[in-house]
Parts: sequence; structure tokens; C-alpha cells
Amino acid sequence: MTGTALITGITGQDGYYLSRLLLEKGYRVVGLVPPERQGSVVKLGDLADRVDIYTVDLRDSQALRQAVEQLQPQEIYNLAAPSFVPASWDDPLGTLDLVTGTATRLLTAIREVGLSTRFYQASSSEIFGQVQESPQSVETPFRPKNPYGAAKLHAHWTMVHQREHHGLFACSGILYNHESPRRPPQFVTRKVSLAAASIKLGRSQKLQMGNLSARRDWGYAGDYVDAMWRMLQGDTPEDYVIGTGQLHSVEDLVATAFACVDLDWQQYVEVDTTLVRRDEHFQLVADPTKAKTQLNWQPQVSFDVLIERMVQTDLARLQSDAEV
Repeated sequence: MTGTALITGITGQDGYYLSRLLLEKGYRVVGLVPPERQGSVVKLGDLADRVDIYTVDLRDSQALRQAVEQLQPQEIYNLAAPSFVPASWDDPLGTLDLVTGTATRLLTAIREVGLSTRFYQASSSEIFGQVQESPQSVETPFRPKNPYGAAKLHAHWTMVHQREHHGLFACSGILYNHESPRRPPQFVTRKVSLAAASIKLGRSQKLQMGNLSARRDWGYAGDYVDAMWRMLQGDTPEDYVIGTGQLHSVEDLVATAFACVDLDWQQYVEVDTTLVRRDEHFQLVADPTKAKTQLNWQPQVSFDVLIERMVQTDLARLQSDAEV
């Protein structure tokens, strides 16, 4: 299926990789961008001139309905969400409205306009939260531990209800941590890759880290957007857990990144207990069996290769004085 694909959150990491994938497949890609986020379109870099931007307030139900009616999309990918999970504590209500409100308004627009648009909802492993079983599948109980996870869960159930009650083709991808050189520096993977590159070049001396024992299921964002697309190509709408099924500790992350530039991480990394997250969880690891079986999806980029790409990209950025 090709045609027009709408993307909310197009200026984020996933928006970039999804846009690139869809353009390669021959889609017309339209980003639904709030007026206050128009300046962020430059983040699309080489794709900025290849996608169309439709400026719309995601909180305005009527404006979203008009956008859907005018653009007649075959697919909608709802990626809109705060980019940084801990920040959701600062504005729980705003997080809920952006995540759940946008999903609800878009699903309602599809139904009211009378289209057969296929809808992808970006969910998150944060909806599992305090798990009692590992790894997690779509059958695992949800117990979110922060406002971001709670908002994502609300959006997930809203999507399920709309699918079951109105017969919409809507899918939820429960994605685990996925990284790339396009991650903002506040994320731990990018914080580490940038620090390793900076220390290698003599521009900094130390890296302050929180809990080195914290573990994550880390994959490559480019692989995960492929799973998003595959979900909307099936015969029936279903939900999927997307991850590698492998856990790595923050210490593994640090050691791998510093090894990429031939440095011993233990000489440069210091633990700062004030950086430890209070809502930390250590057993979030995916069971992607369903996606592998039904979508024929498989992660292509290994953890080591991913971190190597991130470190080398940051080295090049710093050496060319490009924006990091």
C-alpha cells in the first residue's frame, strides 16, 4: 500500500527514519506540525525538502478533522509525544493531552470523515512499568510507573476501544528503547556516545553517570520504524511488542562506546547518585516473537554496531563543529 501517509511527531528521531522509509517506498509523506514546532522542521535535514508540512494545532479537533478530510491519507502514524520520559513529571496533564488527546482526535477524524485510513499508535514499553514477568509480550499486564507511561497506556486502550467498537484498522506498536545518531543528547545512549567522542578529542575529561547497573533492551530506530510500517500492511489490525529481546546494562553501554575510541571507560566515568531515576525499572525486555512470526520482522542492527555508529557520528560532528 502506498499513497499519502500522515505523521505526527515527524521532527523527532522516529519521524525522520519513518519518513525516509516511506519516501523510499513511494509514499507522499505529510508531517502534521503544530505552529510552535515549525522551526523544528530543520531537524529533518536532507528530508526537509522531500516531505510536505501541514501546520495544525494537534489540540484542535476540528482542525485535525479538516486535515484528514483534505489530505485523504491511506495511513496515519501517530508519533506525537514528549520526547523525554522524565519530563512528564513536570506536566502530567499536558503529557496526557498530547499523547491520548491527539490519538483520540485523529481516530475520531478518520471515523467522522468516513475513510478506511490505517492508523498506527506509537506505544511504549513504559506501559509495562513494574513488571512481574520477563520478557514481556502483548499478554503481559500493564503497570506504568510514570505519567508518560500512564498517558501511553490511556492512548493504547483508546485505540483498542475505537478498533473494537467502530471497526477501525488501528494498531499499537509497544516499542522498547530504540536509539540512533539522531537521539537528543539528554538520552543516556547519546549522552554516552557524545561524551566518548568529546573525551577522545580532548574537549572534556569526565562523564557523570547514574546507575551503571540499570539495564535496557536497546535497538536501532531504523529497524523499529520498519516494524511500524509492516503493522499497517497486514490483513487484520493487531498490536505488537517490538524490541531485541536482549538486555544490556548502562555499564555495557559505556564500555562499548569508550572502546570504540580506544579508551578505558573506568578512567573517565564517575557515578553521581543524584542522576538515578526514582521510577527506574530493570526487567523491561521484549518478547518480539509475535512480530517476528506474523510480520516477518527482525532487528538488523546489533547493539555494538548501533553504539559504534553513534560514537563515530558524534566524532565527525565535533570535528566539523556541526550542531550536536
